[in-house]
Amino acid sequence: MGLFNALKKKAAPAKPEAIQVSAQAGALAAPVAGRVIAMTEVPDPIFSSEALGRGCAVWPEGDTVYAPVAGTVSVAMGHAVGIVSPDGVEVLVHIGVDTVDMQGKGFTGYVAQGDAVAAGDPLITMDRDAIAAAGHPDCVVVAVSNTADLASVELAVEAGATLAAGDALITVAR
Repeated sequence: MGLFNALKKKAAPAKPEAIQVSAQAGALAAPVAGRVIAMTEVPDPIFSSEALGRGCAVWPEGDTVYAPVAGTVSVAMGHAVGIVSPDGVEVLVHIGVDTVDMQGKGFTGYVAQGDAVAAGDPLITMDRDAIAAAGHPDCVVVAVSNTADLASVELAVEAGATLAAGDALITVAR
């Protein structure tokens, strides 16, 4: 192996370890540590109108975004991951506002469509400095996209609360 290949191998980011999830059955875990905001406060009209489902967002303290629920990855884009839980709850985890414009730059993904994930598995690491430099807010949105099919989707905590990644964030009832 040449020196270039050895250096290239060292430069590849290591996949973060999974985290412990304290959220119980029927709850979605916080995908990142930080301060919770109501969905209506997300600085994006599509999310804040709840057009993509009920949920909330977290202003992150960390760079790694974890699976809020166990399930199968339905969508994996640079800045977003969709997960369908075994009981049919469809969860979208979306990093930032208008970050699709970044075309994957500033994001390192660890999952692909069709992968099985456990709650607490790492999904994406974001470069918060790159997101800021691109002029985008870095809130991490958690939306339950099939809200209409469920009995309820409610915050498990008050907006403004500060949570650790893995703490209960949203409760879902069928």
